[in-house]
Amino acid sequence: MKNRFLRSLGLSVLISIFLSAGAVGQNRQGPDPELIAKRHAIEKELNDIAVVDRKVMVPMRDGKRMAADIYRPKDASKQYPIIFSRTPYNFNFWDVRLGAPRDMTSIIDAIKRGYAYVVMNERGHFFSEGNYDILGPPTTDGDDALTWMSSQPWSNKKVGTIGCSSTAEWQMGVAARGNPAFTTMIAQGFGAGVGRVGPYYEQGNWYRGGAVQMLFIAWLYGEQNQVRPMFPANTSQADLIRGSKLFDLSEQAPSVDWSKALRHLPEMDIIKAVDGPNGVFADEMPNITGGAMIRRTPNDAAWYKGGLFHDNMKINIPGFWFMSWYDVSVGPNLATYNHVRKTASPDIADKQYAVIAPTLHCSYTRATENTVVGERSMGDARLDYSALTYGWFDHFLKGEKNDILKMPKVQYFTMGSNKWQSSDQWPPKGAEPMKFYLASSGKANSLKGDGSLVAAPPATDSPVQQTLPPNDESGPIVRRQRLLYGKCDNGRIVGSEQNGRAAGHPGLQFGRTERRDRTERVDRSNAFCIIEREGHRFHRQVDRR
Repeated sequence: MKNRFLRSLGLSVLISIFLSAGAVGQNRQGPDPELIAKRHAIEKELNDIAVVDRKVMVPMRDGKRMAADIYRPKDASKQYPIIFSRTPYNFNFWDVRLGAPRDMTSIIDAIKRGYAYVVMNERGHFFSEGNYDILGPPTTDGDDALTWMSSQPWSNKKVGTIGCSSTAEWQMGVAARGNPAFTTMIAQGFGAGVGRVGPYYEQGNWYRGGAVQMLFIAWLYGEQNQVRPMFPANTSQADLIRGSKLFDLSEQAPSVDWSKALRHLPEMDIIKAVDGPNGVFADEMPNITGGAMIRRTPNDAAWYKGGLFHDNMKINIPGFWFMSWYDVSVGPNLATYNHVRKTASPDIADKQYAVIAPTLHCSYTRATENTVVGERSMGDARLDYSALTYGWFDHFLKGEKNDILKMPKVQYFTMGSNKWQSSDQWPPKGAEPMKFYLASSGKANSLKGDGSLVAAPPATDSPVQQTLPPNDESGPIVRRQRLLYGKCDNGRIVGSEQNGRAAGHPGLQFGRTERRDRTERVDRSNAFCIIEREGHRFHRQVDRR
């Protein structure tokens, strides 16, 4: 699923520098003459070595046009492979707040290595036309963009995609369409593009255990800007370029204290309550999914109409998958990697490689010789991501006979021992899953409490009670939580039970409803809701009075 929660990454720095450079100018108090001069020098170098074609409006099959900037080597006697980045974020070439070009160093690097580079905005954002939806659906937009690029006379008809987070999450759904130009993909931090795979039924990280993950509500506040300024459809390319030096069409939303705003009820009115824009979160929208995400259930048909990748789809191109342990979506990421290795044709299945880094979301290249996440030191967690990325593209887009495929299928960082290790599969051979259980003597509700993780179910289990402060809507809330034990087969429920007893909790009667993503048990007498998913078993009673 950004400078607002999620950060973009590219060819080692290809996307990260390109997309985040605007934050540098935005945060400055005044012009920096030295920085401005440096940016102009970089822009001059780019124009010296590349054909620069900006604000190209690429037509889609429904007549809407997506805005792209295109850079390619000047030698017109050759055809070039394309590195393609499609994003919902601002890539305007001019930093309107600094008053100078953005940093194009990474683009220069791609050109010098013999690549054309194309960056495009998703539908409904910035200079691209149409109505926005998460992951830029319909997937035909990605298909049309690939076909258009590969048909250009300077193209060698091979396209590789790269990006992190929202710049990666659309790639799987489009790859499953089988466009012949789509040659390979490098997807990084891509979990919010995973709809339903293996035991994960999160619909793009929207749900976790059936509950909405509220960080995406705050993110959508800055993304679903469908009432926005646009240039007239007949504006010339030259005028769009001039205009983009004055207006980058980037919204400047009022700041929100989300620690308070996310407490608003009902949940569907959270964005409305901070006077945010209408859009896909709570409103019906004229796009392929219909919007109104907060109104959907985990298996709503709308999830299967947009840009998400599901396990009934097949990816059949080589893939280089980057993940990080400290990401909201490492579980769905690993499940997707294994799914593609299992379902692709044998030759392509053997061309799926993965890196699992000990970093935050999209922070691979920020690793140092003493990488620290929170208060935890990982030691030296660096990898040469530039060498990995260009080695991969050189092999698949240029046909070079290099050693990139001799690397291990999976490179993963082991925290604690603080070292990189490798395996030909995930999980590594010999690894055994372990279950840990929540336990306490009834005082686990604070940092100084007695809560713990134990390897076996505790003999006794004491409820934890916490009284939350009253609010205007519901009065005091008393919350009790207790651990339950039961059988869960890889997050899926096998068989059914009626009027049984929860193991270790004599007397608790429950009924069971079966769903693919979770099991709900309802205590008939006390209205406990017990959710069982991916080895985590707990029930919660909330009394409002």
